[in-house]
Amino acid sequence: MSDSIKLADYLFTRLQQLGVDSIFGVPGDYNLRLLDYVVPAGLHWVGNCNELNAAYAADGYARMNGASALITTFGVGELSAANGIAGAYAERSPVIHIVGTPPRVQQDTRALMHHTFADGEYKRFAAMAKHITVAQTEIQDAATAPERIDWILQQALIHSRPVYLELPDDMPQVLVSSENLKTPIKVPQAPSPTYESDIIARILERIYAAKQPVILVDGESQALGIVDHLDTLITSTKWPTWTSVWGKGLVNESHPNVYGLYASAFGDQPAKAYFDSADLVLTFGPQYSDTNSYFSTAIPKPAAAITFKDTTIQIESDIYRDISPSRVLTQILSKLDSTRVAQAEGPPKVLVTTDDINPSDLVAQKNFFRLVNPIFKEGDIVLAETGTAAYGGRKFKLPPKTRLFTAVTWLSIGFMLPATLGTALAQRDQKNRSGSGRKNQAVLIIGDGSLQMTAQEISVMIKEKLDILIIIINNEGYTIERVIHGRKQAYNDVPFWRHTQALTYFGADEEDIKKNTFTAKTVGEFQAILDDERVHDGKGVRIVEVFMEREDVQEGPLLWVLNKQLDEEKAAAA
Repeated sequence: MSDSIKLADYLFTRLQQLGVDSIFGVPGDYNLRLLDYVVPAGLHWVGNCNELNAAYAADGYARMNGASALITTFGVGELSAANGIAGAYAERSPVIHIVGTPPRVQQDTRALMHHTFADGEYKRFAAMAKHITVAQTEIQDAATAPERIDWILQQALIHSRPVYLELPDDMPQVLVSSENLKTPIKVPQAPSPTYESDIIARILERIYAAKQPVILVDGESQALGIVDHLDTLITSTKWPTWTSVWGKGLVNESHPNVYGLYASAFGDQPAKAYFDSADLVLTFGPQYSDTNSYFSTAIPKPAAAITFKDTTIQIESDIYRDISPSRVLTQILSKLDSTRVAQAEGPPKVLVTTDDINPSDLVAQKNFFRLVNPIFKEGDIVLAETGTAAYGGRKFKLPPKTRLFTAVTWLSIGFMLPATLGTALAQRDQKNRSGSGRKNQAVLIIGDGSLQMTAQEISVMIKEKLDILIIIINNEGYTIERVIHGRKQAYNDVPFWRHTQALTYFGADEEDIKKNTFTAKTVGEFQAILDDERVHDGKGVRIVEVFMEREDVQEGPLLWVLNKQLDEEKAAAA
């Protein structure tokens, strides 16, 4: 390796070292010279329809891959992406947001340039980014550029959150030192505190004393890097295990002691009774937002909980700081004496069948998700958009190594369609790196209202030749919003779209269009579609449109809200 390298090549080499092979974004005046280096560097330029979709896609890629990169232009581009970056921040997704900014001379002279407020101020957008990224940096000279790039990338990995990198338009070709490229970027580990052995002993003591234990896995376990550790814990203890909404898909649900989602009073009552009387709840990576914790009802009792978070472990009311949950869990597993672990028997599992569903029935929330579930294969990606799709998708039983992405905390309607693009690209990039030949697909379940937010990315899915099945729930608008408020209000309606013509408009060839679009209103029609090999094991982008009633909801919280709304209307009328 030579002693120097162009700045753009340095940045893109670092991204490749992190396993980033595809870059999302939109070209703009101040990033064009940087984009010239993407393909020559061996990276794949995706090119999205707009910056918001690009941010959503980068978020999905990062959740599958561990990191992603997004390139936008200064001002107009980065602000369009801001909502997607904010969601990545809320839900711990390490997106590296690279912003092409005006040349240094224009910034130094406060020139009144386009994409600014024409006031000579160039720092406003970076100030905005401080609220939705965990770290920010600006490249201003060749001498410090490598260190600044390395630092910002490291911050994304450490915190598993988005970061913000400004790169002036006159700098991609500037030569910088290549010395740092010989050393990979790593996440630093703090030294073990003197009390770490005491914590391990205390946790083991609680484990050996437990008579009715629970393992609860939440979504921040991914950011903690402990998913593999948890599988070992689950299989070695054989303890009853549940996940949160966000944690679903991180645990192998084929294990006999894994029960799936814990929904407290909104779910299985024997599971709630067992959970409430547990004397130990090992809790990993929690995020107790209202939507992730079923309005805080699924939060373990402090007296029973041992909680593993970023750099803390809480045992009852005691919080131990500056400690690595991954290191502690590794040592617990190595020291665990299985002969002293209680053989806990959880509540009976709920058997899900389709015996009560008749072919002549209309497709509805109460049968749709049970009908779809069997088409999922090991290694598939399943995505359920915010709305009734997200609530119903929580009940899926997933095959091994199948990831589920659904609405957690940010709940930005339309997110899942571009996120599907990102996750599918991440899976393809991972296969290309590993040489794996396993065939998988992404399955997106999305409502007609959410689809209208970000439908343009279907064209990019087609262009990228990805295997994606899109199932559209057509219930004539925002049913999730109708449930919350405005059940009969026109503002919860959406314009009528001909969904089966989407592939035509977005660029698929005529042969694919004929064999890859389907519609269903009855169970019999829908089952025939799901049985079709083109759907459950097909190639390319396929669209299945399923019609449901406007106010059809059946999941606990949604039905509870709707019934409450109906009671209020009756009371007002009386």
